Amino acid sequence: MTVRELPMVVPVQDLPARVRIHEVGPRDGLQNEKRTVPTEVKADFIRRLADAGLTTIEATSFVHPKWVPQLADAEELFPLVGELPVELPVLVPNERGLDRALALGARRIAVFASATESFAKANLNRTMDEALAMFEPVVARAKAQKVHVRGYLSMCFGDPWEGPVPIHQVVRVCKALMDMGCDELSLGDTIGVATPGHVQALLSQLNEEGVPTSAIGVHFHDTYGQALANTLAALQHGVTTVDASAGGLGGCPYAKSATGNLATEDLVWMLQGLGVDTGVDLGRLTATSVWMAAHLDRPSPSRTVRALSHKE
Repeated sequence: MTVRELPMVVPVQDLPARVRIHEVGPRDGLQNEKRTVPTEVKADFIRRLADAGLTTIEATSFVHPKWVPQLADAEELFPLVGELPVELPVLVPNERGLDRALALGARRIAVFASATESFAKANLNRTMDEALAMFEPVVARAKAQKVHVRGYLSMCFGDPWEGPVPIHQVVRVCKALMDMGCDELSLGDTIGVATPGHVQALLSQLNEEGVPTSAIGVHFHDTYGQALANTLAALQHGVTTVDASAGGLGGCPYAKSATGNLATEDLVWMLQGLGVDTGVDLGRLTATSVWMAAHLDRPSPSRTVRALSHKE
């Protein structure tokens, strides 16, 4: 399912030698699906992703089933994959979610904040500051148990209700997450409106305010076809962690204008061509997304999956 000797490797100066892909397909990718995906299929999905060489795979979310019913089986799923030799972060919204995750042995968690008041209200039913206050004890308890904490930040580049989001507003929330103890941030372009100059401006401002590039990951959606361009801009700035979803699965249940995540296959194709190492076997990854597309009964939106599977 790969094209022999393609893509041709032509490196670009000053890019990272290696990028860590933070695979979000099993969590962010499946949470917005209309049909229920059986727990064993989810577990097999994660196993196949690990077999393809992905080393960080976001497994599930310990939110209340009422809010994200697709992930209601977190307690059943995590033990099925917990022994895999990969990192398996899980999303936790509050202390109750943290308790559930820790009880199953999770060692990497993520909290989910917003850069805008409108999305904080829609997603968490709280103001931005109330959400941050809710996360403080979660992060503190996790760090006390030496659990790695990621801070997601949505609407970093635009909001469907508020429009443009001032960079200083994003930086304020990023600093709050870092100050409470988060090990890394994931800057989310939830509705896919970012452009490369905007990406580099935000990253530069974060550096100026004391947030190191080494602590930053990027999470782009491809609503306007900008996800790869924005990723390249981030890499040129020195970012080495990129979120992506196998097959381009996912959106956001609380922002209807959000379409799919950056497809992991599209990202790997670009990085291979640039000579940037990911450790991912593109053939196995593509086969996994074709397999999952069959379970979802629709074709993968990833251009690379479509191109490579068509050539088989």
